Amino acid sequence: MQSIVTIRNLNKSFAGVRALDHAQFDLRPGEVHALMGENGAGKSTLMKVLAGVYRKDSGDLMLDGRSVDIASPRAAQALGIVIIHQELNLMNHLSVAQNIFIGREPRRRLGLFIHEEAMCAAAHCIFERMNLRLDPRTPVGELTVAKQQMVEIAKALSFDTRVLIMDEPTAALNNEEVADLFRIIGQLKSQGVAIVYISHKMDELKRIADRVTVMRDGQYIATVSMADTPVDQVIAMMVGRQLSDTGNDFPDTSHNEIVLEAKGIRRGSMVRDASFVLRRGEILGFAGLMGAGRTELARAVFGADALDAGEVFLHGKKVSIRSPEEAVAHGIGYLSEDRKQLGLATGMDVDGNIALPSMKKFLSMGFFIDQAAIEATGQRYVKQLAIKTPSGHQLVRFLSGGNQQKIVIAKWLLRDCSVLFFDEPTRGIDVGAKAEIYRLLKALAEQGKAIVIISSELPEILRLSHRVLVMCEGRITGELSGREATQEKIMQLATQRETATAH
Repeated sequence: MQSIVTIRNLNKSFAGVRALDHAQFDLRPGEVHALMGENGAGKSTLMKVLAGVYRKDSGDLMLDGRSVDIASPRAAQALGIVIIHQELNLMNHLSVAQNIFIGREPRRRLGLFIHEEAMCAAAHCIFERMNLRLDPRTPVGELTVAKQQMVEIAKALSFDTRVLIMDEPTAALNNEEVADLFRIIGQLKSQGVAIVYISHKMDELKRIADRVTVMRDGQYIATVSMADTPVDQVIAMMVGRQLSDTGNDFPDTSHNEIVLEAKGIRRGSMVRDASFVLRRGEILGFAGLMGAGRTELARAVFGADALDAGEVFLHGKKVSIRSPEEAVAHGIGYLSEDRKQLGLATGMDVDGNIALPSMKKFLSMGFFIDQAAIEATGQRYVKQLAIKTPSGHQLVRFLSGGNQQKIVIAKWLLRDCSVLFFDEPTRGIDVGAKAEIYRLLKALAEQGKAIVIISSELPEILRLSHRVLVMCEGRITGELSGREATQEKIMQLATQRETATAH
């Protein structure tokens, strides 16, 4: 079968750093082709070249056997190539239908006014195809992250798509929504649409991918059949080394000092009378289905959202935390699941991001910034956390997701917080970077840090947690020790509504 897309010897550099080094890839009609590699391997860059987001430096890019130069995303869309980015690209103040058809809105006679009814009807047809219940008139800003992801998919389907590129499409979806997405992908395959699927979730790829291409350090490694290739072999090709990180040995922390205690926390309908304790040197896992209230509970304790009721104690003393600034002053750090919007200043460089929460340390005479000290500190954490960057002056928006996450971790390490909340710490991060972050979290616990992990990946919760608290519909429905916790027990608690005491 002739390939619809053929890429050979493609090169692309940014600020002197080679992101693609003679990369190659091919895609056939009606297949799901997984593209894998560690963060920074070049897979997203390769697909952005195909989608017209970046211009290639050199190499061959062919569509249906003919050489093409794709100058812009609009040019790619005209060729039937559409990309769904990992980071959502929607305008919150516009409606769902307006986001889907922006720049292509149906017009009334004479073309002076947008035909809102026709646009909403067209959006509704796409939603029916997706088996999605969503009002096209709803402002996107009022939707959950999962629903916003579905709008991105609907927007892609609104084009006459021949090649659909999905970059971590299930990162914010629950199991039911993932099943809907896979059903849609199956329909598109049967219609001959070629799909590039970028993901780090091996179980998903085993279910849906026909072939997998592995990249490492911007270079092509291999293309193999997904069904015929063991997962361990794919991982070995990705990382170029054996991952030595083992599971959690669950040291006993039950007698350690209680660092943080939350009592009777209530916040709207999302957190209802939740109580928990967190001990020194402990990793406490928060598990539950999407919408269970895990993030909302953490944000309420951190002061990002005002409490309706409840009390917070640090080292046995009651504290009033009304803002994130007050939480940080009390030694509490929060790593948001949305690192780009809430965890990083993407227009600043690496050194500046690391120093930002601790800027007072770098002031001379109260108002002069010690730039040399900031750079030296940045270099120390870049080395300590193995952050891949050409220098501390690199803007963080040009780094991979895994390296961005390491920068968020670095800034809270510098702040020397005693309590750390990690909300989806490895979301969109490859297996190699995950292993590094797991080792880092365990090392922080061994140093006496008190850590809360919020994760939608049960294997991650089971691998890291000394204890697991499970939430359902805003309540804590159970507690499991790390030794007794299983996916089955967690899911049983995550789907029950009766409240259990958790201490």
